[in-house]
Amino acid sequence: MRILLVEDEPVLGEAVTTHLTRSNHAVDWVQRLDDAEAALRAVDYGLVLLDLHLPDGRGLDLLRKLRKVEDKRPVIILTARDQIRDRIEGLNAGADDYLVKPFDLDELVARILAVQRRSVAQASPTIRAGALVLDRAARKVWHDGREVPLTAREWAMLECLAQRVGATLSKSQLEEALYAFGAEIESNAVEVYVSRLRKKLGSNAIRTVRGLGYRLEP
Repeated sequence: MRILLVEDEPVLGEAVTTHLTRSNHAVDWVQRLDDAEAALRAVDYGLVLLDLHLPDGRGLDLLRKLRKVEDKRPVIILTARDQIRDRIEGLNAGADDYLVKPFDLDELVARILAVQRRSVAQASPTIRAGALVLDRAARKVWHDGREVPLTAREWAMLECLAQRVGATLSKSQLEEALYAFGAEIESNAVEVYVSRLRKKLGSNAIRTVRGLGYRLEP
């Protein structure tokens, strides 16, 4: 999953980014609200980790802006404040969960997975496309009734395509599902993962739309 981390403490930001990357997430880390807003406009993140106090404002103001425009992507608040009233304010503003610093990094990963499962369940956890069935909550896929094991990046690309079955996604859109900002992207990465998915799911599962990109056939 692609995650936006909004955190101005360098040590914590580095630790969270490293740990989540090792847990097969792509992480973009920014330290200011204006950078966070720019990133959110540019990328369809699966989840936001949001500090409450930043150099240029309050994280809750950003959260309220997102919810005001019905942006429902999951948000977990990270803050040093442990007052009950602060937790209530954050949850009332639309946060999906709340972690008080300092926190265990493995607990953060567990909270992310829990929030993701709830978010998927509220949407449509199962996606069908031809002979394919994807269970987004369990992160599993079946082809003609047979479960097919996928790597983390193969799943990320397939889920990205499955969320827009029948729509053509550009190479750059699919690259966003695989990498965080600043990560080195090989020029043929998308082609490599499309090829791997076709070998596992059938050569006709993903169609190449010449000059435009790729799409998962309905």
